[in-house]
Amino acid sequence: MANAIEIRNINKQFVLRHTRSMKEAFVWLVKGRKGDLSEKFHALKDVSLNIEQGETVALLGLNGSGKSTLLKHISGVMRPDSGSVGTRGRVAGLIEVGAGFHHDLSGRDNVYLNGAILGMTEEEINEKFDSIVEFSEIGQFIDTEVKFYSSGMYLRLAFSVAVHTDPEVFLVDEILAVGDEPFQKKCIDKIKELAGEGKTLVVVSHDLDLVSRICERGVLLEHGQIIMDAPVTEVVNRMRGGS
Repeated sequence: MANAIEIRNINKQFVLRHTRSMKEAFVWLVKGRKGDLSEKFHALKDVSLNIEQGETVALLGLNGSGKSTLLKHISGVMRPDSGSVGTRGRVAGLIEVGAGFHHDLSGRDNVYLNGAILGMTEEEINEKFDSIVEFSEIGQFIDTEVKFYSSGMYLRLAFSVAVHTDPEVFLVDEILAVGDEPFQKKCIDKIKELAGEGKTLVVVSHDLDLVSRICERGVLLEHGQIIMDAPVTEVVNRMRGGS
């Protein structure tokens, strides 16, 4: 089976800027700006990972472990400082609610904008438009500017566009924490349907029961490094303190 995602030795650092006291800042200036008022945070350290087509993978770990940063590299939202990320086929999903949405445009216009960003042609969007709106349950608000949407409405439309792009690789990051329970269930059912069709899924979630139901493989990150890669039940047990 071919790889849908190939990650080779990627590294990513962020600069953390600290707010210092006026006195410290003054001393720093007087000394000719010697020493740095910021420090570097190593979000990913030499991470390598292969995910085959059709695999369902959960990226797990505590806050700050690097899982969301890794997902953003897979989606192309971020670029590594070194190393490489390769994906095959159309990649879509929900990395951040409303990423690619324009606040001043209507829901209708954003469906076309977001669909285009995710690689759909205008013809494809025309064909799937009614289905996108129906799934999102936005109804008459489709022609309202999205800046007036609640976070739940925003989520529903964003998720609906993403699943209708018919992606080969589908990414989900904690997004199911937003929105009401019936819609969450609908999203989970849709994700399971994609998995059943042989799509590649990569999920970041703190909901261990949910990832156990959706994913087969678990990848555990700690301080920007992969420390375990095993069947999801084993990784979940470890996270729960079972081993």
